[in-house]
Amino acid sequence: MPELCVNIDHIATLRQARGGTEPDVIASARVCEANGAAGITVHLREDRRHIQDSDAAALKGTVKGCFNLEMALSDDIIGAAKKIVPDQITIVPEKRAELTTEGGLDVEANRAKIAKIVKEFHEIGVVVSLFIEPYPETVLLSKELGADYVELHTGTYCNAGPQTVRHEIERIYAAARAAASAGIGLNAGHGLNYTNLPPLLKAEGLHELNIGHSIISRAVFTGLEIAVQEMCRIIKQQ
Repeated sequence: MPELCVNIDHIATLRQARGGTEPDVIASARVCEANGAAGITVHLREDRRHIQDSDAAALKGTVKGCFNLEMALSDDIIGAAKKIVPDQITIVPEKRAELTTEGGLDVEANRAKIAKIVKEFHEIGVVVSLFIEPYPETVLLSKELGADYVELHTGTYCNAGPQTVRHEIERIYAAARAAASAGIGLNAGHGLNYTNLPPLLKAEGLHELNIGHSIISRAVFTGLEIAVQEMCRIIKQQ
């Protein structure tokens, strides 16, 4: 059964809107884990628009399950991650002007730097995942470069209309089969919500789901406890 890692970036987004201390990022992580989440994900962005270095450091000492730090191929962020030493890093592309991550990492163009980072983080005991588009060839290259996991970018599937949604989920299934054959772990995330998640759960070998915005949005109306419980219930029912 796949595990749920809740991305709590937008708890920090709310806090940063007023520049105070509420809502409490660390308290939100505790609530998520107490209600079924197997871990917590945050994205330490170069512009520090939501999660701060101090948040990540505090989460490292708080999260009981997997603490997954999303990070760009930036020397600044790489240095910060080495100080924090999360359980897992997920290397993602990043553009300053984007509202959220817009697609998968260009693994081919960055293969030398990725291989170097994988080696360096393995040396300090950190699991490495690459956030990629769902292409079998990119899965295989990620394995070649030493990554432990790939996280499939599900945003295109989540935004697909009725005429293309089947094609997009089949692309994910094909990439999942490639991961299983290659012996690399499989995660998925981006744009997943309470409606579009069930078909994704049929992907072969799916280990971890990183879901944030839809859970935090639901929590505005239901409370964070119930929002996390509802997502965990969907996963368990499949």
